[in-house]
Amino acid sequence: MTEKIFSFLREREPATPCLVVDLDVVRARYDALTEALPLAAVHYAVKANPAPEVISVLKDKGANFDVASRAEIDLCLGLGIAPERLSFGNTIKKAKDIEHAYANGVRIFAFDSEAELEKIAARAPGAHVICRILVSNKGADWPLSRKFGCTHDMAYDLLLKARDLDLVPTGVSFHVGSQQKNPGAWNAAVEASAELFRKLESEDISLTTINIGGGLPARYSEDVSEIGAYAGAVMAAMTKNFGNYLPHMIVEPGRFLVGDAGIIHAEVILVSKKAYEDETRWVYLDIGRFNGLAETEGEMIKYPIRADMGSGADDGLAKGPVILAGPSCDSVDILYQHTPYELPLNLEAGDTVQIYATGAYTTTYSSVGFNGFPPLQAYYV
Repeated sequence: MTEKIFSFLREREPATPCLVVDLDVVRARYDALTEALPLAAVHYAVKANPAPEVISVLKDKGANFDVASRAEIDLCLGLGIAPERLSFGNTIKKAKDIEHAYANGVRIFAFDSEAELEKIAARAPGAHVICRILVSNKGADWPLSRKFGCTHDMAYDLLLKARDLDLVPTGVSFHVGSQQKNPGAWNAAVEASAELFRKLESEDISLTTINIGGGLPARYSEDVSEIGAYAGAVMAAMTKNFGNYLPHMIVEPGRFLVGDAGIIHAEVILVSKKAYEDETRWVYLDIGRFNGLAETEGEMIKYPIRADMGSGADDGLAKGPVILAGPSCDSVDILYQHTPYELPLNLEAGDTVQIYATGAYTTTYSSVGFNGFPPLQAYYV
């Protein structure tokens, strides 16, 4: 809870649920990342929070942007961001969207299959292409599936084919999983990338870029290392595998930059029990999986939650175990029933709670009217 967010909630008393983001925290996180990893170009993952206020702050700081759709491209261009600062990182793109991006000056495209490569060659001739490889996501709270990336041997063949299609085979990308808590997770991925660089060099293809993806964590209920530990591990892996001839590095933070900047202000709708003898209460909030908290799926992301304005009012109060659920008429809209959470015993309907570190992947996951609940309102201060 920053002073700016606290003052906003006190003075404005906004209707719940709502997200409040302190843009100064976004600026500070960007500065911390660029100081710790100065050799890497930051491409903010717009999908984490595409608010124009966030994009504008990062634009002014000098960031580049990883875009996943035509709408994200148009958003960035509409805010005056040069197309040279955009990379189309989604490996699953409609042909007409590739054409739109290319027509508007975007020249960096990711791919992980032959069919996608052929679409790029047809709609974005001469573009720079980066092949995404499959890597381990062990250690990540939100691991990515096999939906993205290809094996190393396939990546080798595809980068050769890119040259044959008159594209510019530029580099290799990977993602070690979102909310990656292990700083050493990048080691094997960098090693695999370096091997591809060397193998392709023997085919007269000189790759120039390694995209180490996202994965840098926000601070949820469990502690994580400081950014310096991650940057140090990444650079150790880079120098070990590339020596003094480091390629151009791209890092694609999303959660790290905006997650800790936001707090969701929510209201308790109901506190109840299912049986007289139950010690655990059910606490129903006016926000759930369908209007902002999709990442509670499988209880993978564990947000810190406190009662009352986040001012410390629940400190010293007697607390007891709770199951937390959302407001919708859907049985899967349960946030936490296996992860231990405790809230004050005197908590009742009408009280407010604050859900911390919710600046990333909340507004963007919010549904458009499921059960009639509106999308999550957001404020940027």
